[in-house]
Amino acid sequence: MKRYNVLFLCTGNSARSVLAEALLNKWGGGVFRAYSAGSRPVGKVNPLALELLMSRGHPVEGFRSKSWDEFAKPGAPEMDIVVTVCDNAAGETCPVWIGRPIKAHWGMEDPAAAEGSHEERMKVFRRVYDELERRIKWLVEISLNPPDPAEIKKLIDEIGRAGKP
Repeated sequence: MKRYNVLFLCTGNSARSVLAEALLNKWGGGVFRAYSAGSRPVGKVNPLALELLMSRGHPVEGFRSKSWDEFAKPGAPEMDIVVTVCDNAAGETCPVWIGRPIKAHWGMEDPAAAEGSHEERMKVFRRVYDELERRIKWLVEISLNPPDPAEIKKLIDEIGRAGKP
């Protein structure tokens, strides 16, 4: 069975891409190995992202905000799929990955930009987590009966547009 390396990209690599990495590594069933990075990493993972991951039973050791440059160096894992998770509607600049992997965009609001009380901000983090979890479970279902690469691209784009099966 093919194993897919998936890179989730956003600008800061502090919340959405980290949540997606954790979720795909949890639900990927050994078929997927997820990574995350940012075009302009902020240098630390958002504490609310870590708090949410811990509350949902994810290990959080090893998560860090890192540049996508790490995945362009010799010896870095070769990516099969690259998914941007930034929110174009919010005016964010999404990173563009150069290379051969299947590329898709799953626009998600940035929970790190949420304002208000701790609980109000956590509500946004939980909403983004839940949406990413739905999309990732759908992606994992696709891998159970793997189509050809063109069909994979079409289905991953559909996940990004629909957000849910």
